[in-house]
This record gives sequence, structure tokens and C-alpha cells, in this order.
Amino acid sequence: MSEKLVERLQAALSAEHSAIFAYARLGVLLDKAGQKEARAGEEMHRTRRDALLVQLAELKAAAPVAQAGYALPFPVTDKATALKLAAYVEDGVASTWRAALADAEGEVRRRILVAYTDAAVRGTRWRRLAEIVPATVPYPGRKT
Repeated sequence: MSEKLVERLQAALSAEHSAIFAYARLGVLLDKAGQKEARAGEEMHRTRRDALLVQLAELKAAAPVAQAGYALPFPVTDKATALKLAAYVEDGVASTWRAALADAEGEVRRRILVAYTDAAVRGTRWRRLAEIVPATVPYPGRKT
């Protein structure tokens, strides 16, 4: 595995840590359906984080540790801003997985593509719930 791909997997792990933190913050501001969606999202990010920790350990590569806290990109004070944060987080996660695709092959590439697709779909779901238009983006995770 290339050094560049290892760095991109480390970046993906950092994004997963950040997503877990954000989901814990935004879930309390959502209605029951939104909380259920947030729990599912947080659980998926925890699963991906754990898989990345194992993968990096197997590669004998350093694994970035989660920070004690993360600065949110904007104040999250109600349901609308919580939904906006969820979409923002998934876009960020999609961006890191998208970057990793370029350097991956075989089974590693397949796992990265699954993670990328999941973040893109989750981001769309959150944008729909937040009534953000457009709900879909042409290239999820691409910096505009």
C-alpha cells in the first residue's frame, strides 16, 4: 500500500472521529425520526472508525487519535442547524473518502467506495430533511 494511500486513510479516520463528535452534538436537537437517523449515522461512523483503526494497525501506521472536542463550523442551536450540520459532516467525510479512491486498488478500493457512497447518500438524506436545495450534488465530496 502506498504511503499516500495510508495518509488518506489517516485523514479518513480523522474525519470519522469528527463525525462521531458532531452526531453526538446534533442528535439532541432533532425529533424522534431525526434522532433515529442520527443514531444510525453515528453507529456507521463508529464502525468505519473501528475498521480504520484495525487497518492502520495492520499496516503499522500511526492512527490519529480523536480530539477531546471539535470546533463546529457554525452555531448549532435548533433542528434546522442540526440538520445542516449533519449534511455538512457527511460532505466532509465524503471528501476524505473520495480523495482516497485515487490511490486504492482491489478490495481496499471497494471498501473505500462503499464508505464514500454511504457518506454521499447520507448527506443527501440530511439535505432532504433540512429542505436544502439541491438535495443532491453532482460530485459528492468535491471541493467547489
